Amino acid sequence: MTIRTFFDAAVAQTPDAPAQRFFQDGEWVTRRYDALQARVERAAAILQDLGIEPGQHHVALMLENGPEWQEIYLALACAGVAVVPLDPKLREQEVSHILADSESVAVFAGVKTRDVVLQASAALPRLRACVWVGDREEEYTPSGKPEERSYDSLMANMPPSSIQTAQTWLLRHVPTPGTIASIIYTSGTTGKPKGAMLTHGNFTSNVAATIERVGFYATDNFLNVLPLFHSFSFTANFMLPLGVKGCCSFVRSVRTIAEDMAILQPTVLLAVPLMAEKLYARIAEKLRKNLVARGLLGMGLKRVVGKKVIESFGGRLRLLGIGGAQTALAVLKGFQDVGIPVLEGYGLTECAPGVAYPRLESYVPGTVGPILNNMQFKLADTDATGAGELCVKGPNVMKGYYKNPEATAEVFDGDGYFHTGDLVRIDSQNNVTICGRKKALIVNREGKNIYPEEIEQVIERCPFVRDVVVLGYRIGDESGERVGAILVPDTDAVTAHNKGMPLTGTDTETLVRETVLECCRRLLADYKMPRKLLVRHTPLERTSALKVRRVVYAGSLDESVVTPSACTPPAEFDRSPVDSPGYPTP
Repeated sequence: MTIRTFFDAAVAQTPDAPAQRFFQDGEWVTRRYDALQARVERAAAILQDLGIEPGQHHVALMLENGPEWQEIYLALACAGVAVVPLDPKLREQEVSHILADSESVAVFAGVKTRDVVLQASAALPRLRACVWVGDREEEYTPSGKPEERSYDSLMANMPPSSIQTAQTWLLRHVPTPGTIASIIYTSGTTGKPKGAMLTHGNFTSNVAATIERVGFYATDNFLNVLPLFHSFSFTANFMLPLGVKGCCSFVRSVRTIAEDMAILQPTVLLAVPLMAEKLYARIAEKLRKNLVARGLLGMGLKRVVGKKVIESFGGRLRLLGIGGAQTALAVLKGFQDVGIPVLEGYGLTECAPGVAYPRLESYVPGTVGPILNNMQFKLADTDATGAGELCVKGPNVMKGYYKNPEATAEVFDGDGYFHTGDLVRIDSQNNVTICGRKKALIVNREGKNIYPEEIEQVIERCPFVRDVVVLGYRIGDESGERVGAILVPDTDAVTAHNKGMPLTGTDTETLVRETVLECCRRLLADYKMPRKLLVRHTPLERTSALKVRRVVYAGSLDESVVTPSACTPPAEFDRSPVDSPGYPTP
């Protein structure tokens, strides 16, 4: 099975079914599968004109979400050309690294990224063509280096003869399940991004296993909010609807989600934790102001309240799926309490990406369900609590990292298992609970394993904390690590708590520290308590997948010299386990 198989089947069996919905030229447009095929053939004609050779050339795709993203991807992948998706918000250095490392010969990019891409191209001798999307008026001289073209102009003025030639070209070039479909560069939360080589079979097998586990249908309308360059959104919002012959609906922007949902009426909404938290906060705020709704919930009539909430999501929502990182347990239970069908899954880019999903009817919040049926797994180096590194193999696991045999060898063992780097526990029902990243694990001076993600979830309950990252830190040459945290205060919540009067920076930091420590004392064992809290007033740096980039903060809490306050617990240790309340902001 290939992505080409999915697309050909959808066009042949349901040509008049809606494939895409999007906003264009002031109105909502519905594009059927047969019309999408016609667009794909035109895009393929551009590829042929550029001299793109399937199986030999790689082409980058650096676009915001939209119908063009999908049609260009399909034109490339359906001919067997490996696609390199990029975040359009990347800087010149990041773009240069990925385009060079992937050996891309052409890039389809939004016209707003032109300056960044052209600056990066100066160091990219392989890059011979840039096709700009979203500029209908501009004409480019095709003699430059790299050659520049206007996608919109080419698509609008495509001669029939070129389309016929492209149709023949597509018939001649047909990918196999082992053909590389995408080279997706990891977000790099703990290091430099590497290109995961994912085949057609990786994606299609993952789609099949996900459909079997969760259940998706041709009648489903997926609301596409998350960026398609990210593996979770790519498979969940693009490959899944394609595989079931469903519809992918694009919101206009993150600011218009609520308004767009009322029009698009999605049945499936997929979110990352940050987005889910904001959606739930909006619901919770409305419920707080609605005495009748709170009363109904108190009487156990969540179905009545849930119906109203679902109406605010367009009226047809049957599933809210969350992935990409761990979600706060309070948010998951909160959605359930108001009658929103919710589940959380787990995956990695290298696994295309799904690894574990629950069935909706048996979902246990705080877990991510059992490993998918078409995968094998084992736990390596389990500790006293039963937590160990999850290792998997199956048809969805990548071929390896592009041009990086050393990194590939590091993650595959002699039995062919891919070592995920994630520490998990598996219960008697085979439900997986994520404990944290192996590389982020904190080992204290007593040799106890401490999972920073667990502490982060506790601190996130504090109403005055907007963001947090928990890290291990060292003092001098002491053995073992201590627990520290970098906090970003929610100044709006702090001001509201102070009856609308803003607090000074020092008073804000004091309030945040005291509240966090109080919360931690109630919910954490003593050895997990943070010994250092650093409050900063700038947002934490995140990856394109909205995960905190831990590598940026590694070592930032370390102390090179043992000070009395750091070496010896203060007298008031039981009351305030913070080594250095006045630790300076970097």
